Amino acid sequence: MTVVWLSDLRLNADLTGPETAPPLVLIHGLGLDLRVWDGLLPHLKGLRILRLDLRGHGASDSPDAPYAMGAMIRDVESLMTHFALKDAVILGAGEGGLIAQGLAIKRLDLVRAMVLTGSSTRFANPASWENRLARLRAKGPDLEAECAAFLGPRWRQSPALLQTRAMLDRTRPEGWQGFAAAISTADFYQTTATLKLPTLTLAGSDDRKTPPDLQRETADLIAGSDFHLIRGGSHLTMLTDPQGFADPLLAFLTRIGHRP
Repeated sequence: MTVVWLSDLRLNADLTGPETAPPLVLIHGLGLDLRVWDGLLPHLKGLRILRLDLRGHGASDSPDAPYAMGAMIRDVESLMTHFALKDAVILGAGEGGLIAQGLAIKRLDLVRAMVLTGSSTRFANPASWENRLARLRAKGPDLEAECAAFLGPRWRQSPALLQTRAMLDRTRPEGWQGFAAAISTADFYQTTATLKLPTLTLAGSDDRKTPPDLQRETADLIAGSDFHLIRGGSHLTMLTDPQGFADPLLAFLTRIGHRP
């Protein structure tokens, strides 16, 4: 792990793989951290992998809430510049998919392809998020409800439950409230519809948080994009079924020539 000093905060990052290998940037969602990708890493040998803890999450700094989506996009952009990563594939999970979309729109010189999982161009409406933000400020997150949304109908028996709960427990109030505030007003529908880069959407069939039909709608916005349904997959299929997640991901990377 490496702590990278940016202009206004420190971000925790993990960069692995051969220096000359094709880069893949992994962006987690609300309440989680870079450990969500732990089970996937052994399947991605030969790639240059950048994982990070978003601001307010994991071991990164936690500025006061609220956060702006533009600042969170800039954080990932700055890390990629710091590590001299170009022509990368960006993989955004859940709300991290908003950051991936924003970065693809802003910096096509850095991003050659995009993968989304459990994501959309927007999450609910501002009024719904205002209610959620009020609950977060008053009581904090409902961790049992979060685990159920992340892990699917059999979440209490999931082998990933302890790891998921550990990530949620570690996320500080500033992270929950800050990122939620950024998500509440984010709407990439019109801008994502203009993208013309190779894109793969990986949807878990049992995703309770972002239903597959909603993910398919996002995939259909991008010309020539691919949609793959992972049978039995959860919102966090990369954690609950790494092999089932890796197979279509690697097939996509091979198809676009992004494998060593």
